[in-house]
Amino acid sequence: MASSNAPVLDWAWSTTPATAAALVAGGAYSVATVGAATGLPASYALLVSGVGAAAQAGADLYQRRPAGHTAARCAAWLATGGWTAVTLAGHSALTWGATGWWAAGTAAGMTLARGLVRAEQTARTERASRRLQKWANDQAKEWHERLHRLFRLEEHEVEGVKPWTGDVGYTVRVRMPSDTPELPADAIRKLAVDLRLPKGGGIQIVDGEVYGELHIRVTAKDVLAETIDFPDDLSATSIYQRIQIGLLTDAEPADFPLADVCALEIGQTGSGKSNLINVTNAQLLRTVDAVVWHLDVTGAGISLPWLRSWALDGTSDVPLIDWTADTVEEAHIMLDVAIAAINTRKAAYQDLMHEADDDKIPVSPEVPAIIIVVDEIAELPYEILAKLDSVVDTGRAARVRTVISGLRATQDVITAAMKKQSRVRIGMRVSDPEELHHLFPTGSGRLDPRAAAHKGSGFLSAPDEDDVDGQPGSFKCFRIKPRVINAISPQLSQRRPVVDAVSLETEPGRYYASRWGRILPRLYKTKKLSPTTHPYTHLDILWPPLDAATGLPVTTSGKPRKTTEPSAPAAGSENAPARPRFGSDELAALLAAPSAAAGPDRDAGAEEAKVIRAEFGRVVRQAGVPDGRPHPVPQLLTDAHSAVVAAGGRMHTADLAQPLEMDSLVLGTELGKLLREVGIERPGKGTVRAGTDGESKSGYTAETLAAAIRAYTTRNGQ
Repeated sequence: MASSNAPVLDWAWSTTPATAAALVAGGAYSVATVGAATGLPASYALLVSGVGAAAQAGADLYQRRPAGHTAARCAAWLATGGWTAVTLAGHSALTWGATGWWAAGTAAGMTLARGLVRAEQTARTERASRRLQKWANDQAKEWHERLHRLFRLEEHEVEGVKPWTGDVGYTVRVRMPSDTPELPADAIRKLAVDLRLPKGGGIQIVDGEVYGELHIRVTAKDVLAETIDFPDDLSATSIYQRIQIGLLTDAEPADFPLADVCALEIGQTGSGKSNLINVTNAQLLRTVDAVVWHLDVTGAGISLPWLRSWALDGTSDVPLIDWTADTVEEAHIMLDVAIAAINTRKAAYQDLMHEADDDKIPVSPEVPAIIIVVDEIAELPYEILAKLDSVVDTGRAARVRTVISGLRATQDVITAAMKKQSRVRIGMRVSDPEELHHLFPTGSGRLDPRAAAHKGSGFLSAPDEDDVDGQPGSFKCFRIKPRVINAISPQLSQRRPVVDAVSLETEPGRYYASRWGRILPRLYKTKKLSPTTHPYTHLDILWPPLDAATGLPVTTSGKPRKTTEPSAPAAGSENAPARPRFGSDELAALLAAPSAAAGPDRDAGAEEAKVIRAEFGRVVRQAGVPDGRPHPVPQLLTDAHSAVVAAGGRMHTADLAQPLEMDSLVLGTELGKLLREVGIERPGKGTVRAGTDGESKSGYTAETLAAAIRAYTTRNGQ
């Protein structure tokens, strides 16, 4: 079970100047009381106070404190020693007179100590301010001369120079003359050379708050080159707070909001995208008012590090990731539940919105936001992308938001809805500038991939505190490793909220409770699960029925299948119960419907129906229908669908060409024309993982072909 947080002792020694003076006075009174009873010589007190005064003088001299302050502290030591010596000599510690003088001296010492420290802090602040002002004035003068010398500027004014946090650079605020509102195109290069910036430094010129004002940002230290460990701070946060994922080049937080907007994270292999997702997960799991769902059909890699403490180690009582969709089927179920929750929440929480005077649901631990983190977007079929678009478009008011990740920032990977609705955009290291320009279309003309060349660095564009979209800027992501994840998981699990009942009181919501009974056997196969998983797996496991024609799960109608075994075999495994997949007799009946309606003469054209004819790039089948009217679904499309179904739902083009007895190039051309004619696009730029080695090559999925079949049937009124 989860380890308990046992109370620990705090041995830190932290005192204020006043309490330190009181402790010294208390020690003196104790020594005088005990010493008077035991005959302690008075000279010992004088010796101790003298040594204390000498040590105080040395410490003050080392810290360069004012001479008057040093004299006051040394006098306090000597006064304390003198009182102790007189008390020891007269054996009068427990008299009203001695105690009165001791109390007066203690009060005076505490007041003196506090006053001295405040005076020194004020003086120290003033000295630092004077040094900073002198530095800023010198820099302003140098920059005024530099701009005149390099760009022949006249009547310009350097209004201020502000250093950054961590001494990594500074910002120069310049008011430009009216006839020269901007610096020339080569200004960045000239300024960097003139300043002799080190490798990793740089210049950035941005517009100020008013027209005619420029901010020249000078980076003197390369923050992006350093490894920045994930912060130790695991305090509870809210989804209303900004999600910090790293540091900007000026050492300021690289963060973004997520309560009202969606996020898009892009990065090529080896860029640090997986680490970025884990950092995002960690910050989301710090919240007390948001549940996290994962959608990753390539093995749930983004979930496994966060599930280990619960599923295997047993150090967490609850799963940190509330739901993981590791297969296309489970993704359909999850998104159906999310879409139903969006529709239900909007109506059910009208009173909450009225009380908050907001058109969006106010989130809380009782009504948490739902954040769906999606990885490998290119591997998702068309139907999943369509449902994700629905969540992105409609989930804002219901507080259902997405964080979508992919390998490439191209149109064939990112849908229009995802790009339009994702105001938070993160582009990790890429090799092609065009991908950055596609991801950051506004103000991205100056973006250069070399500005984020280090692993774990990238560009971030997000709304600021005033909800104004900012320009993309370079940042370095925190580094979080698996052992750190496993170490912090038990603490984060203690604050995880649960999905509100209203969101689950829907028809698809009935599949939520048994989600881990379906998922865990697939994820961990032969591994022994921790007893902490039993409350989630020892119950009736529901499997949604599959549509006979498309193979897609049906969560809104139909009777679900029940499995009472706690370790039910995973769908698709060797021991899984047989269930209808893509294509069946029903699909054949659907395709043969026009032929059946043609009448008794349909047999006469049986032989002719087997002939594949090409007509303007379209392959059609004549099947006993009136002359000039082709069958609504091309024969090549149905044959390809049947072959892909028989192969398990995914097939490379070269492998598909063999059972169809066609050249792979011709097959790809003809199928491409058929899909384009009804507006069906293959996800992932047409690449699929198939075969025994799971290699990613050009191919087709049964879902894509089934979608095209439905489109042809609908278009022709069938």
